[in-house]
Amino acid sequence: MTTDTDTPLRWDREIQRRLARGEAAALGELYDRFATLVRGLAHRVLGDEAAADGITRDVFAHVWEHPDAYDPGQGPLRSWVAELTHRLAVRRLRATETAAPARGRPGSAEELERRVRRASVAARADYIVQAMPVPLRAALELAYFQRRDYRRTAADLGVTEDEARRRLRLGLQLLATAREAGAPGTPPGYGGAA
Repeated sequence: MTTDTDTPLRWDREIQRRLARGEAAALGELYDRFATLVRGLAHRVLGDEAAADGITRDVFAHVWEHPDAYDPGQGPLRSWVAELTHRLAVRRLRATETAAPARGRPGSAEELERRVRRASVAARADYIVQAMPVPLRAALELAYFQRRDYRRTAADLGVTEDEARRRLRLGLQLLATAREAGAPGTPPGYGGAA
């Protein structure tokens, strides 16, 4: 019996097979699906447009060159790509910041690690929001970005006030896990040393 949860994993495996065969169209499909996620996470960690573009290129080059590095048994392709992005972005942040004192910018190892932790939490929060089911994400966006209360959110979404409160509460509970390394719904390896 096929379930709805099998469909994304089936797509993940098929893309991996096509990449292993060297199908450029598979890389294009992967890019179309995940480029916004990759670039957003990289930018969140690095805070620099050009560096985020570089990480985006590096991530998709790595996937193209090493499609067998993804193990579907470990989770969705989306999580693997996000974790790869995070790891490469943190590595670049550490390399850039380590070189900063040599260029006359003050910094300490402790400050660098604080910055890496803050960037990791922010990147996990972005990942969690992007991975949320659309109804939860829509409720959070209305309530927090457009400053709607739960009543107005309910009206805008065409749901009951109880349902709006439930969606907001669940969305916030998921978002609160961003501070927890290895929290459910976050990519494997997120938040630890990269």
